[in-house]
This record gives sequence, structure tokens and C-alpha cells, in this order.
Amino acid sequence: MLASLKAVGIGKVYESGLIFKSQKTILQNISLELEEGQTLGLMGVSGSGKTTLGKILAGLERPTAGRVLFGGKDIQRLHKKEFTLFRRQVQMVFQDPEGSLNPRKSIEEAIHDVLGLLKIPKGEWRERSLDLLETMGLSDELLCRYPGQISGGQNQRVALGRVLLLNPRFMILDEPTSALDLSVQAQMLSLLKDLQRDRGLGYLLISHQSDVVKYMAHEIFILEEGRMKPMS
Repeated sequence: MLASLKAVGIGKVYESGLIFKSQKTILQNISLELEEGQTLGLMGVSGSGKTTLGKILAGLERPTAGRVLFGGKDIQRLHKKEFTLFRRQVQMVFQDPEGSLNPRKSIEEAIHDVLGLLKIPKGEWRERSLDLLETMGLSDELLCRYPGQISGGQNQRVALGRVLLLNPRFMILDEPTSALDLSVQAQMLSLLKDLQRDRGLGYLLISHQSDVVKYMAHEIFILEEGRMKPMS
């Protein structure tokens, strides 16, 4: 049975000021449903709330109103173990590939961190790391390098690969190619499509690049003044 990630009436208001408080409404009554194997595109100008919505769907931020449902369950009502499982199954990939990796750790160490989290026996770490690089189309020479020593495209593939080790069902992709040049963008988008085909991943693709969204998405929505509407 296919799982779904659903937003129901999501609202988000930020407050500022210690004495004279002011409020800024970021999101208003946002509802959407993402299924496995599907890509929803989300577009909007900078500051429109795209990343905030992505964080709410990934459980990284609480909404002011509304609910996020995963497999029909409100994620705010999940027990600790259930929420930990949810967090592994719904992952967010951010815009800055190099910034998502620790600059003081080699690529091999960055991969080992996730393998350790998953309690994979240390004797398997080397083989698992090599398998991951092969899946992501990267050379094993990268294992001894650091994020600052490889390209933005390679960093993005490593960051994406680390997420895939958690075996997610849904991925929130926040401007995953905007920092890359056109040829590397094309390679990354092709890789994402292959991974979706092979693993049945569901994507929420957040981007301001209309050509990228049109190439990837089954449905496209526009976020404007806190409200979401289908792209005409």
C-alpha cells in the first residue's frame, strides 16, 4: 500500500518584538497530498514561504495551524519512536550542498556517520560507502576528500546519497540544483528521476526555476502571499 504525506489547513505565523509584538503571516490554509512515486512542484518568489512549508512537512518546524499527516497519522501526535521513524522516512535536502556537510570531515567520515546512526556493523562500512558512491555516479577517490575539495555537484550527490541511506519514502528537495551550472543540473535531475523510478520516492520539489519544475513535476503549485494555487 502506498503511503502519503498530507498537509491539511497548514498555517504559519511568526511573532517578533518583546513588548510591542507584531505578527507576520507566512502560510494560510495550505493543503496538499504527496504520494510515493509522485513529484509535486512548488514555486514562488523568495520569501513566499516555500522552505517554511517544506520544513513543516518534514517535521522540522511546527505549524501555527493545521496538521501534517503521514500514513493518515498526525505527526505531532506520534510517540517518540514513531516520530523518529517518520523523520527517517521524510527527509529534506537543502539548497547549499557544501553547507549540508561538515567541512572538517572527509566524505568517507560523513557517510560513516549515517551508517553508525543506522547501527550498520563497522565491517560493512567500506563496502556500503563504495556502493553508495557508485549509485550516485561518483568515484571512490572522493572518499578521502573534504567538501571544500570537490565540486558543488559532487557535494550535492554526496548529501543526497547520505539521505538515501536512511531509505526515505519522501524527500523535500529545496532548490536542489539552483547552485549548480546547467550541465550539472541536468545530471542531478536525471539522477533524481532514476531514483524515483527505482525506489518509488515521492518528491516535493521547491524551486524558482520553472524549467526544472516543469521537467520534474506531475503537478505544479504556486505559493503567493501565503496561499497556494495550482499553476495555470
